[in-house]
Amino acid sequence: MKTNIKKTKEITFKENVIFFYSNNTAKDLYLNEKEIEYLEKEVVKGTEIIKLYDYERYLFIINPKVEKNKNQQTENLRLIGDKLQSMLKEEELVVITLLQNEAKKGLDLAEGLSLSNYTFTEHKTDPKTSKLKEITLTNVSEKEVNELQNIVDSVYLTRDLINEPFSHLTATELANRAKIAGQNSGFTTDIFNKKKIESLKMGGLLAVNKGSIDEPTFSIMEWKPKNPKNKKPLILVGKGIVYDTGGLSLKPTANSMDLMKTDMGGAGVVIGAMNAIASNKLDVHVVALVPATDNRPSGNAYAPGDVITMHDGTTVEVLNTDAEGRLVLADALSYAKKYNPDLVIDLATLTGAAAYSIGHYGIVSMHKNSEKDHSELKESGENTHERLAEFPFWSDYDELIESEVADIKNLGGPAGGAITAGKFLSHFVDYPWIHLDIAGPTFIKSKYGYRGKGATGMGVRLLYNFVKNRY
Repeated sequence: MKTNIKKTKEITFKENVIFFYSNNTAKDLYLNEKEIEYLEKEVVKGTEIIKLYDYERYLFIINPKVEKNKNQQTENLRLIGDKLQSMLKEEELVVITLLQNEAKKGLDLAEGLSLSNYTFTEHKTDPKTSKLKEITLTNVSEKEVNELQNIVDSVYLTRDLINEPFSHLTATELANRAKIAGQNSGFTTDIFNKKKIESLKMGGLLAVNKGSIDEPTFSIMEWKPKNPKNKKPLILVGKGIVYDTGGLSLKPTANSMDLMKTDMGGAGVVIGAMNAIASNKLDVHVVALVPATDNRPSGNAYAPGDVITMHDGTTVEVLNTDAEGRLVLADALSYAKKYNPDLVIDLATLTGAAAYSIGHYGIVSMHKNSEKDHSELKESGENTHERLAEFPFWSDYDELIESEVADIKNLGGPAGGAITAGKFLSHFVDYPWIHLDIAGPTFIKSKYGYRGKGATGMGVRLLYNFVKNRY
């Protein structure tokens, strides 16, 4: 269900209302003596959400604790929004009433409230969802409200894609949904079929697809405004493994294969980010690449020990068919060279090692030739609370992917698994590049604040903030 975020000039005091606490709050809300006494006691106690009810509507007075770190203060407001959602889910409308200097606080609160209001009910015959349909704010601009609406919608889009089961999201369907998103928001989509992929000699994508009865796709999304601020495009690459059995290196079912509909999380984030960028008409030239297939064990599937030739001519010894994401990404990364990019960022649910290292609290990052770019992306991570944990990328790790029978191998051994996966990818880049392993935060089994339960959409807000601020 879509959550509508709007601007209003006035309130009637018949709606559910959210105020930020100030010395004039009692006067502005026309509170009686008992209510004022209760309010002041709760403020002294440090209560962040003070709830009043007058039989017709709720009044929420927000008294957020003061944080020295501005980013943490912003995140706390989002989390307050998440808590408010649980109190308002039986209501249809809430108004966030703001003073002139409270616009940012109100938007941060609305962001957390609206992101928390998401549910995935596509396949339920009797869906039970929040009744909250509309969040209205005073003293904000139309531009600010529209920007937030587009960002929230884009996160919803990504969550929908990642939550969707493989039975309803093949590689072809993923490409089609990217195309529909582009038609709605303004970016173009070009979809390569198997024959075109074969002509490009994308040996990694084709090898992973050999065990499937469904054809692979390679989607190119592009947002190019008339006068972009960047002369060379920014490239986003998303891993689009729509379902991963592990191939002949079959995964165990419990707590592994049962969640592998989410292995296209990188593609989902990239599509969502493109939707946000195009919807908000950022003056930046951005291209997104999504190689997509499922990974299955049939009689014709690629096998451990095989040697395959990649798009750029590199030969790869396949030691484990479950290390397939790096193979499809490598073809896309080498294809990206044709754009002479300003910067390339790839996103992938690539390794369990990354997830085990930092859990679902952040994103593992590595980079090459992009110290300043990575620093800026890290700052955006702090702004959005989609934080980066940078892993070492020392040359010592290069020897771990050396092969005796091919140029490189697709598995680096038991140590430093997230890093050796990144090292494999770095072989295919000769431009500024950042690798984001989002295996930890992409899909969560228990609720994680306003990110909810299931697909979080983490990465969309990070990329949007980075693109907006960088250029």
